[in-house]
Amino acid sequence: MTAATRGVHLSLQLPLPLLSVSLTRSPPSIRSSRKNQFLHSTSITDTCSFKLCCTRNEESSQNMSFKDFSILKTDLECDIGSTWSTMAFYIFSLHIPLSFGGLSVVAQLLQQTALDPNTQVFSLLLIQTLELVLFLSLLKFSDNRFNILSSFKTRLLPEKRNWLLASVLGVGFLLALVFLTSLIADKLVGPKDVNNPILKEILSGGSLSVTGSTLVYCLVTPFLEETVYRGFLLTCLASTMKWEQAVVVSSIVFSASHLSVDSFLQLFVIGVVLGCSYCWSGTLVSPFVIHSLYNALILVITLTS
Repeated sequence: MTAATRGVHLSLQLPLPLLSVSLTRSPPSIRSSRKNQFLHSTSITDTCSFKLCCTRNEESSQNMSFKDFSILKTDLECDIGSTWSTMAFYIFSLHIPLSFGGLSVVAQLLQQTALDPNTQVFSLLLIQTLELVLFLSLLKFSDNRFNILSSFKTRLLPEKRNWLLASVLGVGFLLALVFLTSLIADKLVGPKDVNNPILKEILSGGSLSVTGSTLVYCLVTPFLEETVYRGFLLTCLASTMKWEQAVVVSSIVFSASHLSVDSFLQLFVIGVVLGCSYCWSGTLVSPFVIHSLYNALILVITLTS
């Protein structure tokens, strides 16, 4: 017997209320009826007001909790025009020439048509380090003069904002979202090879090239990109707009700077996860760890495939 049937069966067993009629008692007057009606309507109004008040309190608490997700400083004196001019100078004068043309310059200097894997990886290490140093020097001469390296500190953070917890959750979310976006991309543009042929060629140089690749992809590159796109750009944007808008805008710039149409969606998702981990934890250590572990996973997949 179902719960509903059991309830009906029990209710039918209850005795009906006795209808007692007193000939000496007069029927309720119109005044008392109106009074009862007034009390009834008042109680309904009070109940509705209470429910509406509770609903508004729940909505306001949800808005406050979403607003309090980010603990980034919003009182920084960041000029938005100077921020974008600094980013434009970095991307077009440092990032694109060094990241996309640096190896060609090295090949011309060495008078070689093709670099061997060991030369490639250590040239990349030198180029990425040079790009980081030049960007930090650029910030010193820009109007946005704040100590960006202090964003890697964890000592002054709230106890509830554990960067290690943010890193673990971030890696899990990142892998799940990248997997989903890969499925969507395969449906829209067709499947493609997971391995990067250039990276696979570099890793074919033996233990020396593997060590150099680990330094580049798991240390220098994550440190550089987290410093630029989260430590500088996201921090400045979060002081002039809502944190979620700042995460989206910085993720678009992060994805577009890789100049890869096929990987744009995945890179955007990666940027959102890294940006959210930075906003919640308040330190660049969390997105740096997520970025490093993700790149390490790519290296392992490329090596073992």
